[in-house]
Amino acid sequence: MSIPLHDKWEKRWHPLREEWVVYSAHRNSRPWQGAGLIKPKQSSEYEPTCYLCPGNARVHGKKNPAYRDVFIFDNDHPVVGMNAPTVSPSGQDLYQKASAKGIAKVVCYDPRHNITLSQMKREQVEKVFEAFQTEMIDFEKNPVIASVLIFENKGEAVGVSNPHPHCQIYATDFPFKLVSQQLQIADAYQTTHHKNIYDEIITREKSAGTRILAENEHAIAFIPFFARYAYEVMIFPKGNHQTLITLRKEELKNLTAAFHEVIRRLDMNFQIDFPYVMSIMQAPVNGNTYPNFRMHLWLQPPYRQPGLIKYLAGPEIGAGNFMADTLPEDKAAELQSINLNEYALER
Repeated sequence: MSIPLHDKWEKRWHPLREEWVVYSAHRNSRPWQGAGLIKPKQSSEYEPTCYLCPGNARVHGKKNPAYRDVFIFDNDHPVVGMNAPTVSPSGQDLYQKASAKGIAKVVCYDPRHNITLSQMKREQVEKVFEAFQTEMIDFEKNPVIASVLIFENKGEAVGVSNPHPHCQIYATDFPFKLVSQQLQIADAYQTTHHKNIYDEIITREKSAGTRILAENEHAIAFIPFFARYAYEVMIFPKGNHQTLITLRKEELKNLTAAFHEVIRRLDMNFQIDFPYVMSIMQAPVNGNTYPNFRMHLWLQPPYRQPGLIKYLAGPEIGAGNFMADTLPEDKAAELQSINLNEYALER
């Protein structure tokens, strides 16, 4: 027998953010339901006006090569750069400024304009992840780079204007805030409990079993017990890895397979090319060691129901605590029920 909505009302501790997440599934029946489902626009394999398609000119006139699989180039509008203007230090503790040093890149997954990672054959997606690993190896050798974020903003629902399949890489001379936060929490947990916090999370998810979406020999994916977004997914390699750099070929393939399975489940659940923000969370590459950290992929899709986007409001923006309208177990059950054999033909 299903649990009444009014019984799906509780708060859960988010161990990687050290904050409470409030779940109130009964709120899905409130009158205002938000914007409608944003469906991707129809397009062809090649768009003459797309600055990411093969052979086309980008914003400053440079032409893309006639690439056939993965194509990577330096971002034409970088947020950080090795040639960033020199900024004189402010000399103050409270108000500080410095040069925005780093490297910003764009990774085009495929020459076809009208395809996404979920629609691509897994072997093609493996090439993308292999390219990520190669980039990380290069960044680790660069003395300026301290931290690397590989991320994909997929779909108009998260503000993407160009649907050509791509992601971005920001390699910076400073550590990213959420990675730094997780590093501190993982170290503190190890000191206090003499256990690795990520290993504990994976162990508890495997023990519960109710939220696991994909698992193979070397990787596991699940909607965590403490998920903030309805279809939020964490994907871990099972080995002890701080970045993509140390994954063996088979481990990287298995991580790719788990990711591919998850995004296909998301597509099939709403019967759309499902939007999300994907971040590859990795330890800094600044020469230090971070034995208590575990790299992982982090998917944060905006939809909580078909046509219903999770908009951040007062509690999230103003107070810093998430108010979720669904329970992780319910959303995991939806995705677990998907028959992946019914996915459309690969392209």
